[in-house]
Amino acid sequence: MQHLPRPDCDLFCRVVDNFGDAGVCWRLARTLAREHGWTVRLWMDAPQALARIKPQGADEPGVEVRHWTDELPDCEPAHCVIEAFACHLPPTFVAAMAALAVPPRWINLEYLTAEEWADGCHGLASEDPATGLIKHFFFPGFSARTGGLLRERDLFTRRDAWRADAALQQATWARVGMRPQPGALQVSLFSYESPSMSPLVDALAARAQPTQLWVPEGRALIALAGVLARPLVAGDEVRRGALRICALPFMDQDDYDALLWHCDLNIVRGEDSFVRAQWAARPLLWHIYPQDEGAHLTKLDAFLDRYSAGLDPAPAARLRALHHGWSGGAAIALADWLAALADLPLLTAHARDWATRLAATGDLATQLVLFNQTPI
Repeated sequence: MQHLPRPDCDLFCRVVDNFGDAGVCWRLARTLAREHGWTVRLWMDAPQALARIKPQGADEPGVEVRHWTDELPDCEPAHCVIEAFACHLPPTFVAAMAALAVPPRWINLEYLTAEEWADGCHGLASEDPATGLIKHFFFPGFSARTGGLLRERDLFTRRDAWRADAALQQATWARVGMRPQPGALQVSLFSYESPSMSPLVDALAARAQPTQLWVPEGRALIALAGVLARPLVAGDEVRRGALRICALPFMDQDDYDALLWHCDLNIVRGEDSFVRAQWAARPLLWHIYPQDEGAHLTKLDAFLDRYSAGLDPAPAARLRALHHGWSGGAAIALADWLAALADLPLLTAHARDWATRLAATGDLATQLVLFNQTPI
């Protein structure tokens, strides 16, 4: 690959959660290049994670992917340096930043949270004691006082065009090996392990309406194999009553977006699939990344406080119980699953409204570009 001259942005990523960190950073680098004309040097310590979500290759004009090892090659830092998710920059790179006549804009891109304190912390500055360089904290979020969420300008247009075009849909099915059943409820499952998987299978199997449960390769598929007491690999299909469980290969990010657009309910995890499920404008169940002492449940409730605003109290309470049950509480009972599934028409309309309202705030890439242009 042709090496770029001094880029507009050095983006550093340490892959902690398998694919989510890589997914966010790749989408950000691609959007900065495509929509803002930036050149981006993406440093990643686990390029194999990127290879999983971009199986056809991560070639993108304006983006150079570099392997982040202990010894970085000698290179001039970019005009903007972003450390994603509080990964610490190599000391030699920080020293090179400090040696420049005009230091780069140094940004710590934090994890997404819906908690209100992020509004007040977004954009705050901190001085590096070793060099005197100023670092700014940049919080993605759900309000106009944060950095917003990753969203391409044409995302809704592409989503709606795909939903309206049978040929586009068939091309996706052919790439990932899907055969959707007309009239069946469509559910995707990409989460961590949960005690609620078994009652979910029972609930979907017991319904009168047929259901297809699409499960890409990963931790959810392994856990589901345990529930079914049989191995599962991509291409397998298992029937339980009215339920068809369909194992899919790990897929390209763009095809995963299409899976979210297709399904009537998406069970997602982490940050990248969580945000993309919201833009899909379909009901979602978020398996938030577990933290010690249940700290993740506070973050989950902060999101649900925002997301469920406008819902009637009864379905809002069922939705909250469903999220808590999937994210580490007691396993969701069969009757509670059936009640929640009956709420899907209401939740679908709510998800459309939520996506529209959320898109009214600035997107993350644009906010970063604008922030980079302001004086320190």
